[in-house]
Amino acid sequence: MDRTDSRILSYLQKQGNISMAELSERIGLSLSACHRRVKLLESRGVISHYAAHLNRRALGLELQVFIEVTLVSQRKEAHTAFEEAIDKMPEVLEVHLITGEFDYLMRVAARSTADYEILLRNKLSQIPSITQMRTLLSISTVKEFDGYYLE
Repeated sequence: MDRTDSRILSYLQKQGNISMAELSERIGLSLSACHRRVKLLESRGVISHYAAHLNRRALGLELQVFIEVTLVSQRKEAHTAFEEAIDKMPEVLEVHLITGEFDYLMRVAARSTADYEILLRNKLSQIPSITQMRTLLSISTVKEFDGYYLE
């Protein structure tokens, strides 16, 4: 991967719906050369997929929380049970296996505290491999992920 590939990826991260003609113009490559590079980045798995970045608040998802999760054990079965249960919950936006005082860090979006309470009581607390959860309320987002730094 060279600097041109990095520039292509930077543009695509910020504006995934950019036309190939506009991208090639901004990068300074011919249309066919730019297209060839994008297809190569896709085939190598550097570009895994394309998606629209949605505005959480515009969708009515006013609440964002982070949840520290501790499992009953470090056995593979406990991790698998937790991960399989979480995978079925669309309210859970991200889950990270981490090191430190707890096992996982989750990011969850909900319409309200009442909706979050329903998720907590009816879904999360029903996962048998969880022994402890701690909820951290996000007051505001200071910096949000908008792409990897490539230069």
